[in-house]
Amino acid sequence: MHDRLRHKLGPIQYVYLQAGLFVLALQTEIAGAWSIAFTLAVPINLWAWLESLRHGRAIRDTPTSRIASAAQGYVELRGVARPTEAGPLVSPVTHLPCLWYRYIVERRSNNKWQFSERGESGLPFDLDDGSGRCTLDPDGARIHSRHKETRQVGDLRHTEWVLLQGDTLYAIGAFDSRRGIEIPLDARRDVGDLLAEWKEDQEALRARFDLDGDGEIDSREWALARQAARREIERRHQAIRDRPPTHTLRRPDNGLPYLIANHPPEILARRFQFWAALFLVLFLGALLGLGWSLGR
Repeated sequence: MHDRLRHKLGPIQYVYLQAGLFVLALQTEIAGAWSIAFTLAVPINLWAWLESLRHGRAIRDTPTSRIASAAQGYVELRGVARPTEAGPLVSPVTHLPCLWYRYIVERRSNNKWQFSERGESGLPFDLDDGSGRCTLDPDGARIHSRHKETRQVGDLRHTEWVLLQGDTLYAIGAFDSRRGIEIPLDARRDVGDLLAEWKEDQEALRARFDLDGDGEIDSREWALARQAARREIERRHQAIRDRPPTHTLRRPDNGLPYLIANHPPEILARRFQFWAALFLVLFLGALLGLGWSLGR
């Protein structure tokens, strides 16, 4: 299954996908429709079963690390949700200040609710465990939130999930730390960019470097401007190198689970155990159904 699609689908979506297959098989008169439905259901349930097992095992087997001393690689973190320097978001449905949101919009047609629209924020937010702060990248994460609200206005129904500042967070994913001294810096490029910026304000440039007051920047004065730009860039680069380490958590490249939740990990592990058991039963049922449909 395509990696991006796998991260978009959750356990309930796998169930809905199969329900759609069997509804189509029930409604169609095409020969072999049931065989096709069961043939597709077998790998779907096998994949969902293995994935649920993998998520549950990752939660149970990965020890909790402290941000300040965490090793680089796959780690589990627990702490408090905090906004980054960019500040909190505003959720589109409840208009609450939040750190992350997901929403779906359904429209009522013929007394049935049909999917209309969905959206999800993509801005990072922080987890603070007292020893440090780690920035969580929501891209590719399975995010579980206990904050859910549904509102109905006319024929539209909005459902929203949010993560709020101060929530107790659990996160597991690929941890990476970078010190300021490790950030690649290009002094020559940055000096050129700074000089180009100064050139845009000719009045300020002349006020600062036109030493003879003739209204022009000659070669000697421009050499002084370049020296000043180099000193400014050296100061900025030193400030970057002196920064404390920055920590980030993101989706692992090796396909390991990436989870963020404001539920305790014990609850998450039990949920994935339940889904694993359900998909195992559905997988076995799909195999039996496939044999039945082929023998009709």
